[in-house]
Amino acid sequence: MDPKEIEEIMNVIKEFFPENTSIAISDTKEYIYYQPSKLVDLKIKPGDPIKEGSAAYKAIQYGKKINTYIESDVFGVPYYGMSIPLITEGEIKGAVTAIFPQKPSPFLTNYITIKIDDCWYPIKHSEVVYLETQLRKTFVKTMDKEGFHRLNLSDLELFLSNDRFIRCHRSYIVNIDYIDEIQPDSHSTFLLVMRDGTRIPVSQRYASYFRRSLGF
Repeated sequence: MDPKEIEEIMNVIKEFFPENTSIAISDTKEYIYYQPSKLVDLKIKPGDPIKEGSAAYKAIQYGKKINTYIESDVFGVPYYGMSIPLITEGEIKGAVTAIFPQKPSPFLTNYITIKIDDCWYPIKHSEVVYLETQLRKTFVKTMDKEGFHRLNLSDLELFLSNDRFIRCHRSYIVNIDYIDEIQPDSHSTFLLVMRDGTRIPVSQRYASYFRRSLGF
C-alpha cells in the first residue's frame, strides 16, 4: 500500500475507534504503519514482521474480523485487539488493528445493561435485535424493550461476539439471529428486514464484508 492509501484508511478508521487507541496497519507479512497511544504502546516499527499469535496475524489467517485478548508473551505487554482484514477482489492484502490497553470487564460478556426512563435493565446479548448510534449513545432494541447504553457503538462493539453480531453500517450493528430477510438495494448494497419489522441499511462500505461474513 502506498502512503495515499494508508492516509485514506486512517481517515476512515479514526471515526470508528475511541480516543487513546493505538492503530497498526500491515500487509500480509509486516507492519507498514503504526500510531501508538498514551495508554498502550506495543513498540511496533514499520517493517517489523507480524508476530504469530497477534490480533493481526489471526485476522489475516482467518480472513475475518477478530476481537481478542492477547497475552504479554507476544509483545511483552498484554492488550485487547480488534483486527479487520483488508480484502481486495477476494484476496487478503493486510489488516488494520486497533489496540486497547485492557481486557473487557467479565460482567459485560453476556449481558448489556440499558437505561429506560429512570431504571436500568440487564439484557442478554442473545435478546438484542440491533444497536444504533443515537445522540452520542447507543440505542439498544430487543423484541420487547428499547433503551440506551452509555457507551458509543464502537466501544460496545468490543464486547459483542463475532459469531452473533455484525456491523453493517457506521450507525448500526445487527444480531444475525434476528435478520428475517436480506433485500438487494441500490449501488450493490442491501436492506435488512429485522424480525421486529425494522429496516436497516447495509452501507456500501460494509457490503462486501457483510456478504463474505454470511457467505452469499
